[in-house]
Amino acid sequence: MKKIILLSFLYSFPSFAFVDLVMVDKSDNKMYLLSSGKVIKEYHVALGKNPEGHKEQEGDKRTPEGLYTLDYKKEDSAFYRAMHISYPNEIDLANAKDKGVSAGGLIMIHGQRNNFEGLPRYTQQSNWTNGCIALTNPEIDEFMSLVDVGTQIHIKW
Repeated sequence: MKKIILLSFLYSFPSFAFVDLVMVDKSDNKMYLLSSGKVIKEYHVALGKNPEGHKEQEGDKRTPEGLYTLDYKKEDSAFYRAMHISYPNEIDLANAKDKGVSAGGLIMIHGQRNNFEGLPRYTQQSNWTNGCIALTNPEIDEFMSLVDVGTQIHIKW
């Protein structure tokens, strides 16, 4: 019986859960890690300076909306650590082409800007990125330990 209770506890603890979806609610500045439809972790995030609406072009300071893939980790960044979001997709590229603009790219989930890591209690209170999703440095460490490359991310307003 003790063995069953211990195993139950271990498998219910978030660090042992398999994250199969990252969900971002831009209207609430929240990011959720889900495992089999169940939220196992919640973060407060900072977004692009102009968060409402879908990213349409480079420089619009919007965080994209839709379903994407977290496709690689980046350890040598201007920001502490980062994981890349697969924006732009084919639809994003076609829409930008129709408008005669660049769709932009290099949208990441990242930590704090290098040399500003001591300011998250200020930086995380407003939307300050160019379209990325920002966490504190300890949070991005945890995020990158829990989320594998290839995980889907759904970003919505």
